[in-house]
Amino acid sequence: MSGTSMLEKIKLQSSEMSTAEQKVASFILSNAHLVPNMTTGELSKRAEVSEATVIRFCKTIGVGSYKTFKLTLVKELSNTSMSVNDFSLLQSKDSPYELFNKVTHVNRGALDAALSALDKRELPKAVQALLQSKMILFYGVGGSAAAAVDGHYKFAKLGFHAVMTPDFHFSLSMAAHMQEGDVLIAISTSGKTKDVIELARFAQSRGATVVAITTVGKSVLYKEADIVLGTPMVEHEKRIGSIASRTVQMNMIDALYVAVFHQIGSYVEEPYAKASEAVSKLKK
Repeated sequence: MSGTSMLEKIKLQSSEMSTAEQKVASFILSNAHLVPNMTTGELSKRAEVSEATVIRFCKTIGVGSYKTFKLTLVKELSNTSMSVNDFSLLQSKDSPYELFNKVTHVNRGALDAALSALDKRELPKAVQALLQSKMILFYGVGGSAAAAVDGHYKFAKLGFHAVMTPDFHFSLSMAAHMQEGDVLIAISTSGKTKDVIELARFAQSRGATVVAITTVGKSVLYKEADIVLGTPMVEHEKRIGSIASRTVQMNMIDALYVAVFHQIGSYVEEPYAKASEAVSKLKK
């Protein structure tokens, strides 16, 4: 049954489950798209069972925890006919508007899954590290570079010494100036990108704190970063482009930006107002 999908496994095993577990299975099979964004309490309430039953259900189908179950389900749902990120798309006869709907569905599902993937304890650590830093270096390659550029732009606006360059050698030169308390935001979907890992290790050797935005798993970056802002697995590595993965990375950058602004917004209100006033004059 190793090649069986999670939902197929639930269907096959449901007849052998307890009556209470069958209620959980029935709800999941009918509402799979809702589950990744539900807590054990919410699922137990909708299925009319106890939270303990939900936990037992996960063990019954061979999953260690409810969180692992949700992440597995998200990955499975992202690889259904709604997927728009591999060459199977060439077999469809969808119109541009139908493809727009599919892209929207995939991105929305990825953002819902991000709520389950993130360890809530790590986010405040990242915010605190950013607040105390004198220099923030953002780095990502390929599709992840977009999130790095956005992070650089947003935190520079807040008045931080924020740096981002797609040139790996130049990034190493910038990292050489990092000191204890500075932060590297290392962004990689796979967590295996060699340049990102090498830069992270070099920054750590300089005393900097490495905050990783990467898929939850056992990758080198995930294991070696000081703080991990985990994202869900929503795309295959053999994809035609970063779509849902980029969406969750940008969402994480936005969350960091808003959280930091929430702490220091009163100090940057005047510079923001002056900048807005200057921009307004250019539009006349």
